[in-house]
Amino acid sequence: MKLSIVIPVYNEKNTVLELLARVRATGFEKEIILVDDGSTDGTREILRGLGPSEDLTVVYQPGNRGKGAALRAGFARVTGDIVVIQDADLEYDPAEYGNLLRPILDDQADVVYGSRFLSGPHRVLLFWHSVGNRALTLLSNIFTDLNLTDMETCYKVFRAEILGRITLCEDRFGFEPEFTARISRAGCRIYEVPISYHGRDYAAGKKIGWKDGVAAVYFILKHNLFR
Repeated sequence: MKLSIVIPVYNEKNTVLELLARVRATGFEKEIILVDDGSTDGTREILRGLGPSEDLTVVYQPGNRGKGAALRAGFARVTGDIVVIQDADLEYDPAEYGNLLRPILDDQADVVYGSRFLSGPHRVLLFWHSVGNRALTLLSNIFTDLNLTDMETCYKVFRAEILGRITLCEDRFGFEPEFTARISRAGCRIYEVPISYHGRDYAAGKKIGWKDGVAAVYFILKHNLFR
């Protein structure tokens, strides 16, 4: 199985090279598709300074369009069998790919979510952020009839053929509830596995905020009630 690891990046000059090294250190046949979403902090210049590589494709968005738009640009270049979504901020550890892939490789799942709330080690941080994540997951579950514990997780791993069965349109963080709603309706077999989570605070560059949480409620309703 060949992995297609899609990494949306926006203003992560302090972490992007370390993340790239960690992804490359994983022991799988893979292609890395890194999408710079209009970075302005020097990330883009760092990426342009990388030498040619057979395992890496860098896509440059013309401006900051959001995580969903960056992922779609990456998905359009996927040639592997399994897609892994990976953030560039070091909150999620590529060393855990093996656990994420196991249900798919055992032909038990089509999609695997890495859950931060299933007893994996995690940094103790941001109580209200955790409450918001759980509330959004609950609301999503009410409409999808799934029993996920972490709908908003970055780690979503799935068979590449699923991209031909669903249509994604949200540009920003609406990707998470949209993807969940669409794979639910597509009848995909979904698993969750526990992951570690090394969360960062806003001083360290965390981007998602309360406005994104309010928007997520809208996207949950949009892609479940008004589809």
